[in-house]
Amino acid sequence: MRAAGLLGIVEHMFASSAPPSRSRERDHRSSGHRAAPRPGQVPGSLGKGDRQLLTELGARARPVSPASSRLVPVLEPLRRLFPDAAMRRGSTVVVAGAPGLGATTLALSLLAAASARGSWCAAIGLTDPGVVAMAELGVDLRRVVFVPTPEARWAEAVGELLGGVDVVTVRLPGRTPLTAARRLAARARERQAVMVVLGTRPGDWPLGPDLVLRVRSAEWCGPDGGHGHLRGRRVEVEASGRGPAARPTSHLLWLPAAEGAAADDRAAQVAAADDRAAQGAAVGLGEPAAGTGSMPA
Repeated sequence: MRAAGLLGIVEHMFASSAPPSRSRERDHRSSGHRAAPRPGQVPGSLGKGDRQLLTELGARARPVSPASSRLVPVLEPLRRLFPDAAMRRGSTVVVAGAPGLGATTLALSLLAAASARGSWCAAIGLTDPGVVAMAELGVDLRRVVFVPTPEARWAEAVGELLGGVDVVTVRLPGRTPLTAARRLAARARERQAVMVVLGTRPGDWPLGPDLVLRVRSAEWCGPDGGHGHLRGRRVEVEASGRGPAARPTSHLLWLPAAEGAAADDRAAQVAAADDRAAQGAAVGLGEPAAGTGSMPA
């Protein structure tokens, strides 16, 4: 899908949908999902009307979730990063990494499985989230509320949305005050939502989170001798945290893989080997190999 079409989905994702009826809201809550926000666009900054919209969103009743729904799903390649193979409701997950290593891609990929299964999510403080890349990761953009520039009131936006959606991803503007971190972590526990905190360093979030996913290194693969296209980024992610996650573990992932989604390291290597074999066969038949040309800037 073209970028303009995806941006249209993001900007008008509620405009064409009518408010759900009371019976539909009851059915939705009984299924374990949170109710959908009211129709209307969430703009980039928080004015008086915007704050009222976020307040109404957060004021919706918390659903009663059985034990089987206390976990929020993640993509299969990411399950081994979590002790429960999923994100636990009420938890705080910190994603950290130097610019360019793929921390933002990892944080946004955590929305993919949840949004695809009907959960509402939010992305706060991401001025250019890259909606095309998000769609390729598997994120259902129709189920994501974007607040790109909350400025100094980012913590207020996070607190309000934690009351109305299942997963809130926020890019920290800098080091978070301890009092704000405690308040937001308590809000996530109270509302049984998952808060994904994106920062350059784990220390940007002063409170001990339930899980830290730190991108240690990254390597782009694809160009051969200055020719070809970038095919994927191989990253090393260290997972550590509390309880079962107290012992750090290291994992190799592709974020993204050749097709744009997240992939397990071994699965991506097999796919790459098959692709190279196919290219070699094409060259042997006198046909040009796919992907040749100048490497993008």
